[in-house]
Amino acid sequence: MLLDRDPIICVFLASVVVCAMAQHAPPWTEDCRKSTYPPSGPTYRGPVPWYTINLDLPPYKRWQELMIDKGSSLKVIVKSMTDMANAFVPSGKLMEMVDHKLHDLLGKLPAPYEEEMKGIAAVTDIPLGEIISFNIFYELFTICTSVIAEDKKGHLLHGRNMDFGIFLGWNINNNTWIVTEELKPLTVNLDFQRSNKTVFKASSFAGYVGMLTGFKPGLFSLTLNERFSLNGGYIGVLEWMLGKKDAMWIGFITRLVLENGTSYEEAKSILTKTKILAPAYFILGGNSSGEGCVITRDRKQSLDVYELEADQGRWYVVQTNYDRWKNTLFLDDRRTPTKMCLNRTTQENISFETMYDVLSTKPVLNKLTVFTTLMDVKKGRLETYLRDCPDPCIGW
Repeated sequence: MLLDRDPIICVFLASVVVCAMAQHAPPWTEDCRKSTYPPSGPTYRGPVPWYTINLDLPPYKRWQELMIDKGSSLKVIVKSMTDMANAFVPSGKLMEMVDHKLHDLLGKLPAPYEEEMKGIAAVTDIPLGEIISFNIFYELFTICTSVIAEDKKGHLLHGRNMDFGIFLGWNINNNTWIVTEELKPLTVNLDFQRSNKTVFKASSFAGYVGMLTGFKPGLFSLTLNERFSLNGGYIGVLEWMLGKKDAMWIGFITRLVLENGTSYEEAKSILTKTKILAPAYFILGGNSSGEGCVITRDRKQSLDVYELEADQGRWYVVQTNYDRWKNTLFLDDRRTPTKMCLNRTTQENISFETMYDVLSTKPVLNKLTVFTTLMDVKKGRLETYLRDCPDPCIGW
């Protein structure tokens, strides 16, 4: 039998069974956490460093300082990607195509992102095709939890757990996802500046030029969660290769909005109407009461805009990776514990501290969680913390 010959498949199937059984069972789940902030203890890996990205520099040079510091860590994760590709295609021809032909297959990517990636490749001495692949990864494999909550005074808070690395290699020696662990040294906070003034701030991964988490001080905050669909990112990338280039890469549109957006309403309009390469959830918060929504997107249109209505009792919105009107996958219910813990927190007590508690509660916190970010648009506050989920902890 196949299972007798392949222990990796056995381990994977066993993990699926465990996750299915553990979704509502201690010790993989737990009562809502309290007093976890300021971060400390076994679920806290450490702080995240800040870097400035000078938008006045030519795109080719903007990431130079950061990549000098983080180039060696980027090489580690790129090697993991290469090893996975070679495992699927042992001849090495897949990586040969990535290194020598991917850029030609994709054609010219939008400015300034292509030049920025070329600059990163030059600094790190990593082939441009592999840098592009690293950036494309986030169109396909991001699993996250995002929350926008409004307190009794109409003040908005935005939090997210960035979960990444599912099915990209499991380390049986320490029960961790390989890519998840390799992303932690690459996690950075970024202050994008023009004329020495902040344009926007973000939490991201060194080497990735799109944005998944960020805010424009005083105006709006934005996070991006993947939406699973058969008509997904793979189809969008293929169409792009075949010359149909009327859609935006989702990481690029998020950065575009953060860099150039002038208001919550303008950001909502762009994210609702623009064609995108991959289905997505855009979680958008503003600076005034009621300005918070989840925009559910397929590649060509918006399917739903679910907004805060605190006066009607809807003082928070929660988005994982499933349409709000559908049940979550039975293997992966982070929505229910997130909402349960927010309800127990109550609107009167929501704060950075209690938001961090919610995002620290298993299985909202899980083996895929790379970092937690908290954002306060009005106060211009962004905090990001590396996370761990010691055993017993569910895989996702």
